[in-house]
Amino acid sequence: MKAFYKNNNGLFESKEWTPNCWINVECPTEEEKKYLLEELKVPEEFYNDIEDIDERPRIEIENGWTLIILRIPVNTNNVKLPFNTIPVGVVFKGEICVTISFYKTEMLTDFVAYSQRKNNNVKDYFDLVLKLLLSSSVWYLKYLKQVNQKIKLAEDNLEKSIKNEELQALLQIEKCLVFFVTSLKGNDILLHRLKNLKAQRETYDLDLLEDVEIELRQAQEMTNIYSDILTGTMDAYASVISNNMNTIMKQMTSISIILMIPTVIASLYGMNVPNNLEDNNYGMLILIFVSVLLSTFGVFLFKKKRWF
Repeated sequence: MKAFYKNNNGLFESKEWTPNCWINVECPTEEEKKYLLEELKVPEEFYNDIEDIDERPRIEIENGWTLIILRIPVNTNNVKLPFNTIPVGVVFKGEICVTISFYKTEMLTDFVAYSQRKNNNVKDYFDLVLKLLLSSSVWYLKYLKQVNQKIKLAEDNLEKSIKNEELQALLQIEKCLVFFVTSLKGNDILLHRLKNLKAQRETYDLDLLEDVEIELRQAQEMTNIYSDILTGTMDAYASVISNNMNTIMKQMTSISIILMIPTVIASLYGMNVPNNLEDNNYGMLILIFVSVLLSTFGVFLFKKKRWF
């Protein structure tokens, strides 16, 4: 999908390209790929780098073109990996500025809507990158709140569970947090490199730069906190599951011992040998009474020791 945006007290979509407008391309088709590579002359190696799902945040300049890659969070709607991060590339030269993403994201749509609500214009290409970094940090925090809810739900299920499914759910969430931590560190390094660009130091909006640093730092700290809590929680609940299993095994063993008492008595007196009860009319009742009595004593003993 290809869209053109230009400043008009916010970013508003335009039907066609105009100089210095922002071109946003998501999930490019073959036709859009030809448009980028042949009409706009975007370097093909830049295009291929952005397509790589594991591409790290960085800045690269080649033949007058500038490539800036940042990583943003996405909701994958996948049970096994609910959240992930993807690369978004900002490529610009002269009057051309393009953002390329090979995945549909909520962040870029929200970014445009927010600029319209706040009447925020994009001053230049580096200003666009900083605002995208700010928006991505906010979305990291939004998704972290959803991660926290998933952790609480898994914890509630684990309290009464002896299965591994809930523990595996926590493991998947932990993988999401690892992706978040790695991507946020990459974005932080990218921000420092942008700040140290000599040609741009005097043009940055200092308030915007400070906001980006604050939000990025907060997202990193919250991700690290959730990751540490989740690691401790998984260790604790792994022990809980083991203890639950031990408790059940102890109860099953106790029941087996109780049932073994009448079985042993019946086996002894069921042998084809003299036992002093073979001619007694009440022999069967005596055996039942003794079995019940000993079994009751066993139950009382196990209850006293809290094995039940």
